[in-house]
Amino acid sequence: MTNFDGASPVTRRLVLRGAGSIALAGLGLAGLGIAAFHTPAALAAANDKYPEDAFKQKDGKEAIKLLYGRTAEPSDKIKLDAPEIAENGAVVPISVSTSIPEVTSIAFVVPENPNVLAAYYKIPQGTMPSIANRLKMAKTSNVIVLVESGGKLFSATKEVKVTVGGCGG
Repeated sequence: MTNFDGASPVTRRLVLRGAGSIALAGLGLAGLGIAAFHTPAALAAANDKYPEDAFKQKDGKEAIKLLYGRTAEPSDKIKLDAPEIAENGAVVPISVSTSIPEVTSIAFVVPENPNVLAAYYKIPQGTMPSIANRLKMAKTSNVIVLVESGGKLFSATKEVKVTVGGCGG
């Protein structure tokens, strides 16, 4: 049986299926190339060591010292957006953006959490330094965001009151 344009439906179906398979295979290979860059081996090769010791710390100052090796200076160029009151500490929306140029990393520290380093991001060159996340918070605490740029460390702090803790303790 043929269609009005003279092409067989079976042939058309096979051509479309083949083209779709080739397109998906191409996307899969491109995805593998991108994903391979982010593997632990690739990060180690790029001298980007995962800050395991900093994530294990119970003290905020010690976590910051292990992560950056220096203290931060407050900056009004960092916009930290967090709720004043978080009704559920299991899901506290936090976002940060900055106008500081050449940002290389951003970290979130919550001193009252069991593990104070809540999140750490390496920012690739040329990327807009803006992060949004949902943190777990055990109880009311300051949230400190650290922004590294040009070998310097900057910070912004905001207190978040937690009515129901989210760290299960």
